[in-house]
Amino acid sequence: MNQDDSIDEKRRAFLTGATVAMGAIGVAAACVPFVASMLPSADTIFAGGPVRVKVSGMKLGDQLTVMWRGKPVWIIARGDAALASLNTDTNLLRDPNSTVDQQPPYAQNIYRSRKPLHLILVGVCTHLGCTPTYRPDPHSVSPDWPGGFFCSCHGSKFDLSGRVFKGVPAPINLEVPPYVYLSDDEILIGASEAPK
Repeated sequence: MNQDDSIDEKRRAFLTGATVAMGAIGVAAACVPFVASMLPSADTIFAGGPVRVKVSGMKLGDQLTVMWRGKPVWIIARGDAALASLNTDTNLLRDPNSTVDQQPPYAQNIYRSRKPLHLILVGVCTHLGCTPTYRPDPHSVSPDWPGGFFCSCHGSKFDLSGRVFKGVPAPINLEVPPYVYLSDDEILIGASEAPK
């Protein structure tokens, strides 16, 4: 047998190993964009994170709207008249004591808030997802209207704590998102505790 006709086993093993290694590198390189496409973008991560809101410039009766997780969140500065209205006509409300889980435990009270002054709600109707309007003035919607939030899509009504009235399509109160006061002038929406 001629030396040129013999099989070089070392060379064959090297070429086979190199081919397998290059194939594995090619498969891994092809998988990287596929796996990366399944991860959330930086914008998505940011949109789901907590939102800081300054409330120092708000006057009584003012409404401030910010976006959190793609939903409008309302901050309402309530005065004494608005707070006093929360105790009247509670028999007209479907869930006056907020027993349905639509708020963190610290907001399961008549004010549905940590502090009575500021009401913080997700501004999405619990019926079909429309956006109600803030209508604080009594009689502005109907003669018996005490003030609150009115959803013109299907006629749902909520009081100045976001509690739903009986006899309307919305089944439960408006949602209270998690939030915490960082100071008297700043609220962090989307977290129940201040960051450390």
